[in-house]
Amino acid sequence: MLGWLFKRQEQAAIERRSSGAGYTAAILAARQSYITGASGLGEATATVQACAGLWESAFAMARVVGTDLLDRRSMGLMARALAFRGEAVFLIRDRLVPCSDWDLSTRDGEPRAYRLSVPEAGGGRSETALAAEVLHVRLAADAASPWTGSPPLKRAQLSAGLLHEIEAALHGVFRDAPLGSMIVPLDAGGGEALEEVRGHLRGRRGGALVVEYLSQAIAGGAPVPGRGPDHLTPPLREAAVNEALAAAQASICTAFGVLPGLLNPATTGPMVREAQRHLATWTLQPLAELLAEEASAKLGTPVTIDMLTPLQAFDSGGSARAVAGLVQALAQAKEAGLSDAAVAAAFSALDWTEARG
Repeated sequence: MLGWLFKRQEQAAIERRSSGAGYTAAILAARQSYITGASGLGEATATVQACAGLWESAFAMARVVGTDLLDRRSMGLMARALAFRGEAVFLIRDRLVPCSDWDLSTRDGEPRAYRLSVPEAGGGRSETALAAEVLHVRLAADAASPWTGSPPLKRAQLSAGLLHEIEAALHGVFRDAPLGSMIVPLDAGGGEALEEVRGHLRGRRGGALVVEYLSQAIAGGAPVPGRGPDHLTPPLREAAVNEALAAAQASICTAFGVLPGLLNPATTGPMVREAQRHLATWTLQPLAELLAEEASAKLGTPVTIDMLTPLQAFDSGGSARAVAGLVQALAQAKEAGLSDAAVAAAFSALDWTEARG
């Protein structure tokens, strides 16, 4: 008769907790940020938004073969999720449904099931799905938690914090500091004259801040002829603000795989092209390969994603010269009477095989 009581006690002893990527962790992180002060706001800077915009535009332009689910809109959403969160989760239905939050269970470090939060205009809804129904792309996963990703800003927290602090400080200086203001000394007059002069200067932003008498400036001593105004503009050059800001921006660009020279005002066309090739070759195409592997496993069809060709991340002039050289080499081989096997063997020595195009 008491079996139901013991069964109820056993069920009550089971305590379920969400993992580190769930809603509770997000609330605790927000509370910690509120208590310790402003932190993690590097994504609010134009440098980070420019780098994330490059990722988004490149993913939207990618050439996807093998599925229609990875449309340009979904690719753009995935790029921004990877840039700011380090991972992207989409529910596989008749289309890819983006998820704003998720919790998961794992076995051997691999996800088995998900509890997903799908955003809606009137409020999100929760849905449970198996791992085969979820497209989960992770960026820079750690061995301690291979089921979660890590965004560039988290891997470069010092640089992101420095960039935020510098831009916040400059914002405060240009908002509150008396830029262009000065203290103008007067050598005669009384209180009424002083108020009259202040009335004339009122409304001239940056023209003058305080009007004082020379006798007051020298503690009641004799006036000093020819004494000029005292400027109140803070000496920002002595604080090396420009150098620190440029260094922080360069570090953030490097974390996103963008060469700092791309955002340099004095950059040139060859530098822009090299920066585009570097971004597409060493950052975006590897991410595309990770996404293609995940999509091939979950969608049941081979999926390939090409970033290099749509972005034209190659040297057009060099490619044209290479094609001309190949055609000339093939013509000379034909004139010399070489067989196809001999030409293929020569190309194989240079690692120019069919698999490498």
